[in-house]
Amino acid sequence: MLTIGDIAPDFALPDQNGNLVTLDQLVARGQTVIYFYPADFTPVCTREACAFRDRYDDLQGLSVPLVGISPQSVESHKRFAAAHRLPFPLLADETKEAVRAFGVSGPLGFGVRRATFLVDQDKRIVNRAVSDLFIGGHLELVSKVLEKPPSAARS
Repeated sequence: MLTIGDIAPDFALPDQNGNLVTLDQLVARGQTVIYFYPADFTPVCTREACAFRDRYDDLQGLSVPLVGISPQSVESHKRFAAAHRLPFPLLADETKEAVRAFGVSGPLGFGVRRATFLVDQDKRIVNRAVSDLFIGGHLELVSKVLEKPPSAARS
């Protein structure tokens, strides 16, 4: 699994609306929060997505993009985003290319580990949270971004 200081690998994945999203597009705005999650509509993943939704406007106020990545289809992501009013892109990684590149495959390659990465404009991972069953560390990472805005982190 990638860790702090590693360079995030490039990806190009469709979002829930079929639009192709790349890492370059995301980091062009500044620091970016990328979170990997196992599956749409599962209890923990739904709580996590809704918690991120509730902080989304704060992140947008700092120009910090937020995206979720999981192996479900564009159509599944579209239903999940609509059902929970998720305003951020959910990227469909059906072949698990990004999942493998970030090292977040589950045991023996099955499933996806719950991991959140903060990536800077140089594509360097500046923070991460990993917890398969609990979302507290993932929300704490976002809280740290909000407490210390990217512009403050650069000075």
